[in-house]
Amino acid sequence: MSVPAATVGAVLAEMRIQGLGVIEDAVLELHQGFTVVTGETGAGKTMVVTGLHLLSGGRSEASKVRNGSGKAVVEGRFAGVFAEHVARIVTNAGGEADEDGSLIALRSVGADGRSRAHLGGRTVPVSVLSDLADRLLAVHGQNDQLRLLRPAEQRDVLDRFAGDPVARPLGRYREIRDEWQSVVTELADRQNRSREMAQQADMLRHGLDEIAAVDPQSGEDAELAEQIKRLAAADELREAATAAQAAVSGAAEGDPDAPGALGLLGEARRRLSGAEDSALRDLEPRLAEAAVLLGDVGAELGAYLDGLDADPERLEQVLARQSELKKLTRKYAADVDGVLAWAEDARERLSTMDTSEEALAALAARRDELATELAGLAADLSTARAEAAAKLAAEVTGELSGLAMGQAEIEVTVRRRPAEPSDPQALKVGGEPVHAGGSGIDEVELLLKAHSAAPSLPVHKAASGGELSRVMLAIEVVLANADTVQTLVFDEVDAGVGGRAAVEIGRRLARLARTHQVLVVTHLPQVAAYADRHLVVDKGTSGGVTRSGVTTLEQSERVRELARMLAGMDGTETGRAHAEELLAAAESDKKSTGKSPRKRRK
Repeated sequence: MSVPAATVGAVLAEMRIQGLGVIEDAVLELHQGFTVVTGETGAGKTMVVTGLHLLSGGRSEASKVRNGSGKAVVEGRFAGVFAEHVARIVTNAGGEADEDGSLIALRSVGADGRSRAHLGGRTVPVSVLSDLADRLLAVHGQNDQLRLLRPAEQRDVLDRFAGDPVARPLGRYREIRDEWQSVVTELADRQNRSREMAQQADMLRHGLDEIAAVDPQSGEDAELAEQIKRLAAADELREAATAAQAAVSGAAEGDPDAPGALGLLGEARRRLSGAEDSALRDLEPRLAEAAVLLGDVGAELGAYLDGLDADPERLEQVLARQSELKKLTRKYAADVDGVLAWAEDARERLSTMDTSEEALAALAARRDELATELAGLAADLSTARAEAAAKLAAEVTGELSGLAMGQAEIEVTVRRRPAEPSDPQALKVGGEPVHAGGSGIDEVELLLKAHSAAPSLPVHKAASGGELSRVMLAIEVVLANADTVQTLVFDEVDAGVGGRAAVEIGRRLARLARTHQVLVVTHLPQVAAYADRHLVVDKGTSGGVTRSGVTTLEQSERVRELARMLAGMDGTETGRAHAEELLAAAESDKKSTGKSPRKRRK
């Protein structure tokens, strides 16, 4: 795979959407900085985000396929330099980059609901696109806002923000927790099934004793069968070997009328060696070689005859041994090797079925040892989260001060989750019984204090609709600086916001675009004015069929679109003047704040 590896991420340079919702065929050329998508309500802006979700391996719906189209297709071209883990995903999928180094990902959804995915020219499972998207882009929409209000998601947000200081102890905690649970389960199983396991152990020990008494050897049954065959046919074998030996070496009594092959060869050698013609004499050495070979065969035949045992007692002994082995193969396996394998497995099973007091005490000691280690790791994890929570709260609060919520304050609480009386995952940490879940013992909650005199309440209870959008945007901006993906997509996270707060949202997204590629779907002209590239989704009707396309706006066209967004003022001089003023102010603001780009968190 020719995707080069590096430490910086690639950006989504271009996306093509075909047959998706109201969009018949549209190409979005995205800026590596801040791209904004606007358009009339119902024009199809949401299909852009839907396309990105599909390209990210999201759930497909046949209902999204445009009427009259056989399928919807979303194709994305990623350009830039790819990180090593991204290159590995493509390589494992068998894909390749294009000649210019860009990578093509494609997702199609048929009208029948069937979905297909392609990456680097190869058909891949949809999950591969999901893995790729996890490392290249993140889509943040209003559904993600609702998701972030769940306690488990809030803990994940904190962990993502914290990075390695939480990830390292969390990884070790999970390793020890898995071992601790395994020992706890095994101990309980042995205690609860002690009688049954004792019976099974007796049966296994009886079988091992029976096998040990016979002491079978690997391959012994096949060897005995061959011996029995030879002993039972000893007379026939002796007759054949004797006749063969006579033919090779001659009669045992030295009968000159039956000299055998060796005697005939000797006569031939004497005649050739005394011949007058050198051509005949030269043949004699070859006959000498043949005589050596025949001599060896004759000797081996003699040895075979000497070792051929026709003793009936020996045959009886071998048959008795075979009978012993057959008793084992009837009970434990098809052959002796299988019997030996059964014995090995039985010994392993017995090692886990010890229900003696000593074995149970050893398991209990190991359980307690792991519990102590796990409690220490859980406490370390809680401490790391508490430190990160203070930093996260401070950074989000700082963002809110610039979003017309200067008196608001975010708190991130980290509390230990108490264990219920019958909790099988109860663990004592600092003398307190807590629930040791897969992600630790902590419950994390985001609280909002609207002003200095207000109580701290869960975010969704303390914030209005517009305030909630600003809080979530502040969180996303902070998280983006802690994120490793290069492309960030925001789908109308500015809903319910206007005025000065809208300008601040645009300023923050522009600031974020100095370290990331940012794509925003918005209805706010104050946000759109800060974009480096402005795309508009147009809707038109032809022959009674509604179609939408995507256009990249020039500067004069941006003025007209912003004027339209300013309460439909695109047809007035006042509206255009306001739009020009808005663009000029945003451009000036970007230049003045662009001198000190914000560093991304490690």
